[in-house]
Amino acid sequence: MRAPLPMRIGFRQTGQALVEFLLIAVALVPLFLLLPMIGKYQDLNHATQVASRYVAFDAIIFGNNDGENRWKPPAQIADEVRRRFYSNSDAPIKTGDVAGDFDVNRNLFWRDPYGNALIKKFSDVSISFGDNHSTSQGGGFSGSVDGAPFMSASTIGLAARSIYTGNVSVALANLPAGIKSIMPFDALNLSIERHTSLLFDPWSAPTTRKTEQRVGNLAPAVSTLLAGVSPVLGIAIDAVDMKRVHPPQFNDLSVWRDVVPADRLVQRK
Repeated sequence: MRAPLPMRIGFRQTGQALVEFLLIAVALVPLFLLLPMIGKYQDLNHATQVASRYVAFDAIIFGNNDGENRWKPPAQIADEVRRRFYSNSDAPIKTGDVAGDFDVNRNLFWRDPYGNALIKKFSDVSISFGDNHSTSQGGGFSGSVDGAPFMSASTIGLAARSIYTGNVSVALANLPAGIKSIMPFDALNLSIERHTSLLFDPWSAPTTRKTEQRVGNLAPAVSTLLAGVSPVLGIAIDAVDMKRVHPPQFNDLSVWRDVVPADRLVQRK
C-alpha cells in the first residue's frame, strides 16, 4: 500500500534542515570563534587612544615653551608609552624602565588563538607629532584656520600656534597563515593609529599690554568702519553718562587699563 502524498513529501525532505544548518555553520562558526579577536583589537584600539593622550599632554607639560628647550627625548617618550600602555597591565611606573620583547613584559590578553603575541616587537609601537607625523616634538604645533575668513586673523594673532597633536601607531601581527577558518585575519596587515589634539592656549594675549597692542592694530580698519558711527556714539554716551564714561578709542586703550594707583601699593622691605 502506497503512503499518502503528504507523507511521501515529508519523507523526501528528511535531513534538509540539518544540511542547511551545516552550510550556515561553515560561515558562522569561524565568526563566533573569532569574536574574542575582535574584542582584543578593540582593547588595543583603546590603549592606543589613551597612549596618544599621554604623548600630547607630556609635550605640553614639559616643552610648550620652545625657548626653554625642556622637551623629553622622543625615544624616551616612546619607551614610556611602550612600557606603560602596551606591556603587562601591572607594570610599575619607573623612570628609565624599558619593555623587553619577552613574555614577562607582554600583555597576555593580546594574543591570537594560537598563543602568539599580537605585538611581535615593542618597536612596532611608534610615536610622532603633528599632522605631518614629525619625529620631533616641535613639529606637533599647528595654528587655527578658524580666523581665515576674517581680515583680523593675522592682525590680532588668531593664527598663533595653539594646537598640539600627538600620534601613536602600533603595527599588529597577522594570524598564522594557511588556516581557512581564520581568513582574512591572516592577511590583514592591521595597523592602529590614534591622535590627540590639545588646545593649550585659546589665542588669548598673555598680558593686558599685549591685548592693547592687538586691539590697537585694528584701529585703521575699525576707524574706517566706524567713521560715521563714532561721533554719534560719543554724543550718546555723553548724554546718558554725563561725560563720566569716555567713548572707546581703538588706537588708544590706555584709558581702560586696570591700574592700581601708586599710593595704594604697599612696598615691602
